[in-house]
Amino acid sequence: MSVTARSVKSLDIRATAFLVLKILLAAMFLAAAGAKLAGAKMMVAEFGLVGLGQWFRYFTAIMEIAGAVLLLWPGRGAYGALVLACVCAGAFLAQVFAIHMDFVHTIVLGAIFLAIAWVQRAQLRGAGV
Repeated sequence: MSVTARSVKSLDIRATAFLVLKILLAAMFLAAAGAKLAGAKMMVAEFGLVGLGQWFRYFTAIMEIAGAVLLLWPGRGAYGALVLACVCAGAFLAQVFAIHMDFVHTIVLGAIFLAIAWVQRAQLRGAGV
């Protein structure tokens, strides 16, 4: 196998792994949004602790859906990653100041979304960002 063929195969594997990561993350946030919209008791209770009212649960679900869709939309993945990073930042604040539970996952997910946005930053340049 030539060096060029090996390089192309390596790029294909990385691109596929990147796509699989984005699909898994989008599925996770779509599931979370579904639980919020369905009024799962845990979600209602958590958003009750936040103190902004249940409208904020619906708003968060809509942002999660929008971010997940954009994450998978060709040419818009960076925007989706930034939306979901903002959702993670809000979740971090809610965990630290209102819910007082595990906040580490919000940091890890936020870092992953910022890394995705960085990798796909060329998509943002056309928007003047």
